[in-house]
Amino acid sequence: MSTALLAALLLASQLLALALPAGAERDTHPRRALAAPWTLEADRLIGRLPMSVSVRERGRLVYAHAGNLPRTPASNEKLLLSMALLAHFGPAYRIPTTIEGLRPTHGIIGGDLWLVGHGDPELNDAALQRLARTLRARGTRAVRGSVIGATNTFTRERWAPGWRPIALKFIAIPTALTFDANTGPGGFVFDPERHAAAALTADLRALGVRVGRPAEAGARPANTRVVAAIRSAPLASILQRQNLDSLNLDAEVLTKMLGAAIFGPPGTLAKGARAIRSWAQQRHVTIVAHDGSGLSYANKITANGMTRLLAAVNSEPWARTLRSTLPAAGEGTLTGRLRGLRIRAKTGTLLERVSALSGWVRLQRSRRWGEVSILSRGLSKPHALALEDRLVSLIATHA
Repeated sequence: MSTALLAALLLASQLLALALPAGAERDTHPRRALAAPWTLEADRLIGRLPMSVSVRERGRLVYAHAGNLPRTPASNEKLLLSMALLAHFGPAYRIPTTIEGLRPTHGIIGGDLWLVGHGDPELNDAALQRLARTLRARGTRAVRGSVIGATNTFTRERWAPGWRPIALKFIAIPTALTFDANTGPGGFVFDPERHAAAALTADLRALGVRVGRPAEAGARPANTRVVAAIRSAPLASILQRQNLDSLNLDAEVLTKMLGAAIFGPPGTLAKGARAIRSWAQQRHVTIVAHDGSGLSYANKITANGMTRLLAAVNSEPWARTLRSTLPAAGEGTLTGRLRGLRIRAKTGTLLERVSALSGWVRLQRSRRWGEVSILSRGLSKPHALALEDRLVSLIATHA
């Protein structure tokens, strides 16, 4: 080979490297004579469709099709949120709900009691009954004021950049003091803090504790002290329910909780999304995130970026826990899909023809978990799901 030709090839490779965005990886498109048959079949299935696919084994990129093209992840955003939450809090973390105010004197609390949520999306009346029993067991016999549900631990917005108006049909208001999923017989409840305070008031009265005034909601003052507290189920259990059925409210409540923990109160969607972006950036993946549920069409990640993050968490002590929170074949949002395969993956769908599936697939040849991400926009839902299933089956059996 001539010196001039070698120099030209070197220049071409340098220009290609410069063309790739920071953190991007070159798509694997080996020469047809050397390509594994399954990769050729994957290329054939995808063709010119608007779909990105990335596959890794033991952290190494083994196949990619449009893997560096940023796409909307839909509810795959909940997978990113789960990673960031587990990294910060750990799977055993239990979210507190507290009663705050004056300490009782001779069994009497001389003013108001503040019911303060800190981001438990599963708080219900059974939990409030436990809280009431805790307060009663500490000798409380009367409350001269009201039970007031605190409204200022998180901001109360129900909107993020990239949400369509129809998104509001799919999510209640994400509050720090969430009660019964912030829904009632007539649909969404927009004063859940007052509803929770009223339920706790009724629970206290049922235990013989006199409460002087009706329940209210309002901003908690800064100088309150904790009088009694309960804690949620472990974070891992909450994430399992969130990811199994793709619960938008849970995701946005936890997004605000994450934002408050990392960037200070009050919790906001913007702070939580910033925390998710920061977590990914620390692992050399650049994403665009505006929420934690994936309702935003403005969220962006590449398929290669998703599988890089999935591979990165394999070394975390909570990796198996994260995998266990995701639906297996035939479960949750994978109901009726991928029977007979070992898979743990998060699905995603938005109405404007966005579909996604990312997670771990057990590779039958190597008997290892492989990381897979499939992101598309522009296909009908039946077409996207059928193609995702065919690709996953191909990867599981031949990769």
